[in-house]
Amino acid sequence: MNRRGPYDPERGGLSASEMNANIMEQQNNDKIDQLSDQVALLKGLTIDIGNEVREQNSLLDQMGDGFSSAGDLLAGSLQKIGTMLDSGGAKHMCYMVGFIVAVIVLLYMLMK
Repeated sequence: MNRRGPYDPERGGLSASEMNANIMEQQNNDKIDQLSDQVALLKGLTIDIGNEVREQNSLLDQMGDGFSSAGDLLAGSLQKIGTMLDSGGAKHMCYMVGFIVAVIVLLYMLMK
């Protein structure tokens, strides 16, 4: 092995094993750079996925709150209809059914 470094003035250059080692070192450095770039890309993707998941969870929470509110409103309406039926009898029920039929017929005509 040469103790004077990679350059041997007596030989006029690098030995074959030293050249091979330098080539392999350069190839290793290139592969390390490629891996570093890929790791950086994957890190960016995981950060983007995490942000998207947080946004989706927030949206789902808002939708859940909206459905809960709509369910409460529907339950209150059904309770009021039940109270009305108990107190008013068939007359109010006929008015309500007639109103619903009229709305459906009107919507049907508008959509034609």
